[in-house]
Amino acid sequence: MTEETDWDELRALAQKVLDRGTPLELTDETRSLLTRTAQQVAISQQDVENALHGVSTATTLLREIRQRIRDGGIRYGDALHRAYRLRDQGNLDGARQQMRDVLSVEVVPFYRERAEMALDDMDAGTF
Repeated sequence: MTEETDWDELRALAQKVLDRGTPLELTDETRSLLTRTAQQVAISQQDVENALHGVSTATTLLREIRQRIRDGGIRYGDALHRAYRLRDQGNLDGARQQMRDVLSVEVVPFYRERAEMALDDMDAGTF
């Protein structure tokens, strides 16, 4: 099971910096948050270390983390909705394909795990 995420804290920082234009401050706390959340969305440690050398690259890292969270959530949510609809129409193979399609492109472990759980539920007849 995927660990807890720091996404609420990350979203708050992204809103402040990316949406409101407040300059990013590279404090120890901010560096730690960016490092943790980057790991949670499958960004390599090397890329994180490189990004944390400056405000501009750290801001780009923040943007990428937020984008992966958003894209993965939308991708998984849309696929889940389609899967339920297909299930309700009696097309369990089509529903399974929705989750396989997510797994073919998703990099964020949290969303991959959710798609795998949905597939397991389908196989167990509990979806």
